[in-house]
Parts: sequence; C-alpha cells; structure tokens
Amino acid sequence: MSPEYSLRSLLLIILATFSANASNWLYLAKLSSVGSISEEETCEKLKGLIQRQVQMCKRNLEVMDSVRRGAQLAIEECQYQFRNRRWNCSTLDTLPVFGKVVTQGTREAAFVYAISSAGVAFAVTRACSSGELDKCGCDRTVQGGSPQGFQWSGCSDNIAYGVAFSQSFVDIRERSKGASSNRALMNLHNNEAGRKAILNNMRVECKCHGVSGSCEFKTCWKAMPPFRKVGNVLKEKFDGATEVEQSEIGSTKVLVPKNSQFKPHTDEDLVYLDSSPDFCDHDLKNGVLGTSGRQCNKTSKAIDGCELMCCGRGFHTDEVEVVERCSCKFHWCCSVKCKPCHRVVEIHTCR
Repeated sequence: MSPEYSLRSLLLIILATFSANASNWLYLAKLSSVGSISEEETCEKLKGLIQRQVQMCKRNLEVMDSVRRGAQLAIEECQYQFRNRRWNCSTLDTLPVFGKVVTQGTREAAFVYAISSAGVAFAVTRACSSGELDKCGCDRTVQGGSPQGFQWSGCSDNIAYGVAFSQSFVDIRERSKGASSNRALMNLHNNEAGRKAILNNMRVECKCHGVSGSCEFKTCWKAMPPFRKVGNVLKEKFDGATEVEQSEIGSTKVLVPKNSQFKPHTDEDLVYLDSSPDFCDHDLKNGVLGTSGRQCNKTSKAIDGCELMCCGRGFHTDEVEVVERCSCKFHWCCSVKCKPCHRVVEIHTCR
C-alpha cells in the first residue's frame, strides 16, 4: 500500500467522522444551566460548536437563544414521533446528543438532521415574528391585494430569514470542509429536506372585518405550520426514505438511488447510506440502548406491540394502581371539584 493511498484513506476517514458529528451543536438543548446567550465569552464555552459556529454565535448573539430553542424543539419532536419504536430518540449527556446512532448514515440519522435544521429555521422565524430580534421582523414582502380578493396584511412569518440562518449555522460544518464525502452530501440533503418541510407547508391565515361579525373585508398573512405538522411530514419521509450512494455527473459528486429501479429522490425526501441496526440489544459500541425495560402494547401487532418491541424475548406484566380524577362537578363560581378514582392497570415491559 503506497504512502499516498494511506494518506488519502486517512483523510477520507477524518472527513467522514467530521461530517458524522455535524449535529454536535444540538448539545445546546442540554445547556439548561446556561442563562441567556448574551455575551461573546459565552459562545466560547458552548459545548458542541465548531470554531466557525462560535464566530457566528458572536456575530448573532441575539439569535442564539432561538437556536437553542430550535434544538430543544427538534429533540422533543423526535422523541414524540419515535415514542413507539425500538429507537425512541433517547438522548445522552455527552456528545453526540443522540449517541453513536447519528454517526452512522442511517435513516435515523437522516431524520435527526432534517428535524434539527427545521427546528432552527422554525424557532428563528418565530422569534422574528414576535419581535424578539432586531435583525428581522415580519415578512414585509407579503403585502397588497391578492388574486383571491383579500388584502395581505398582519405579520407574515419571515421564513426566508429563518431558513437562511439555519443554512448558515447548521450546514456550516459540512460546507467549511467542502461537501465532497458521501456523508456530507447526505447531511446537507437532509438538512434542506427539513427546511422544505416548513416551506412547502406554509399556510394562509385570515381575519374577517365587518359589521356584526360579517366578512365584508378580509386581511390575511402567511404563517408557518405547527411544528407537530413538520414532524409528521418528516416522519412520513423517514418511512419512505431512499437508500443512496455517491456518483459523479461530470465533475460533480451527487447522491443517486442505490437501486437503479427506484425513481430519483426529490429535495423533499430523506436519504440514507447505511442500513439501520435492529435496535433490539444493548450495544454501547454502536450507541444502541436496546429495548429491555421498554413498555409495550400487549394487544398491538404494530412496532409498539410486545412481540416486535421486545424482539421475541418476551415481556413482564405488572399490575399497578393509578389514581385519576373522576365525577368532576362545576361549582359556581368558579371551580371544578373532582373525586379521586382508583383503578388497577396492567403494565407490560420487555425482558
């Protein structure tokens, strides 16, 4: 093996590792002990940021609390969408936040990157619209009359600013080294797919004006979808994600479906490079926590059912007493009084 070949292989490994850890900035969601990110010195202490992200932090101090909110949104939504699956977006107090699962080019990593970039775009846009940021406000390009007969008015969400900031901050790790490795291309594609999930689901909200509630005159504005909608869209994209490999078109490196019989993916689809583990057994080497001790649904035949969730290992059944509010009555004025009701339920957990 020639020295040149060895050096080239080493560089490829370094680049792949660099790109695989591009989600380290999500550790911002864990920094509950850090107050508002309002001083440049704080940027230097933020764990998980590369130097260029630190520099962005210093230039955009007022935006960084929104970036942190975006990271928290992404983690919460990931855990909601995968709450009934073997991999349930469990987080660690180390880097990377989701463990080694995101260092592999799997479907799960694709979803994490997509929902994370969407989270930043969403949170920054929301901060613009609510007047928290001096650098941006409502989208003033949406104004005047519309072909549908209503008047554009109110505060349209400035999604263009949120998306642009997400691109600059989230994509910077891959772009700083050049998007040439297949993992960097995968990350950048899924980052953009996450932002598209917001852009393609923008909605028009309106308010009627007139006498006695009539709608003689209507003003409307453009609004982002609820973040739950974004999560639902990306979860569907996860289920239909395309396995890809790197190819060259001229001098440009691109990702194409690994199976040539599959139609090419679009900018809105998620793509992945590696097959996922089954997530059944505890495997620290690959960052898999396993499903032992997870609750399952005894009557379900889906992935949340005990047969699939427990990977054939069987499950324990325990009876627990729960206390619920019942026989609630409204008392004038103004309180609701309920009685405590006790009932015994069965809890099933994987062996």
